[in-house]
Amino acid sequence: MPVKNRFAELQNEITEWRRDIHENPEILFETHRTSALVAEKLQEFGLDEVVTGIGRTGVVGVIRGKSDSKGRVIGLRADMDALPIHEQTGLDYASKTPGAMHACGHDGHTAMLLGAAKYLAETRNFDGTVVVIFQPAEEGGGGGKEMCDDGMMERWGIQEVYGMHNWPGKPVGSFAIRSGAFFAATDMFDITLEGRGGHAAKPQETIDTTVMAAQTVLALQTIASRNADPVDQVVVSVTSFETSSKAFNVIPQKVQLKGTVRTMSTGMRELAETRIREICTGIATTFGGTADITYHRGYPVMVNSEEQTEFAAEVARKVSGGCEEAPLVMGGEDFAFMLEERPGAYILVGNGDTASVHHPEYNFNDEAIPAGCSWWAEIVESRMPAA
Repeated sequence: MPVKNRFAELQNEITEWRRDIHENPEILFETHRTSALVAEKLQEFGLDEVVTGIGRTGVVGVIRGKSDSKGRVIGLRADMDALPIHEQTGLDYASKTPGAMHACGHDGHTAMLLGAAKYLAETRNFDGTVVVIFQPAEEGGGGGKEMCDDGMMERWGIQEVYGMHNWPGKPVGSFAIRSGAFFAATDMFDITLEGRGGHAAKPQETIDTTVMAAQTVLALQTIASRNADPVDQVVVSVTSFETSSKAFNVIPQKVQLKGTVRTMSTGMRELAETRIREICTGIATTFGGTADITYHRGYPVMVNSEEQTEFAAEVARKVSGGCEEAPLVMGGEDFAFMLEERPGAYILVGNGDTASVHHPEYNFNDEAIPAGCSWWAEIVESRMPAA
């Protein structure tokens, strides 16, 4: 694999950073230790500017090239936060924080971008400016949006932005990408159905919310099977069904349903929300009950820009010899907010035959470090070649 030799030399050091971050996971915006470590490293590398507190606990570093004849500015982004999962890897460097774990590889993403920043600060073999972005709260907190809302793109004049995620099941250091819609919009719903509770031996005197809720769960699946265009992706999942009574002989007064909606287009997203409201209200009315629906808009569809995707794939081929067409992913990714602000691309790098992300036995594969670092560095050197 034609990775940059400097990253082969730095691999052990980058691995040490990664494992230190893995051992000390922090959730959502509480990345205080991780952010401090990142800022300290960037200052140690001699970056031209290091700013903390962007998007609450985000860190931004600036590296200026040997020249700047065209005023080009590229952003490179990594996420820093962990998940509320109890680690079960048995590693020497396993999480020391009960109930928190780097189960998605953000420790690896952060370490690889630190490695790329060190190399770029050493060589500065490019014409323009690089902005390295270390983001908190990707796992449900919308840290990417908060960094954008803090004016990050305008403050540093970022013109394009690139991101990366490890991918279990793909050969280590290989790459995959797709243009256009890539990761799904992720919305959530909270539905409270209310009827008339009573004794289970006298259902005729009740408005049975359990039956009402069961019908609702089944009917919500018709959004995908009967309302959506078969070629337009949508997943509606009810993930929680909780009654107001746990007794064997009580028909509950209320039932609460929670779940998630994943879509790949704005039109489908609108349709899914509309149909959820109509179905829940209609079924509740039919049974003589009521439905209270709260619909939470989460991350938007993550859309890769065509030109930047072609370029990112070309760079991946330089690094690893190939780049596959990635599948559509119904998971969410808040890099979507940055891609709404600026053109750019998001790529997958192979993590090998490992447990899947968000699994208590997952671990980032340190053998992927040279490829990931090389891709980020080559994005800069190829997009802004030295004058």
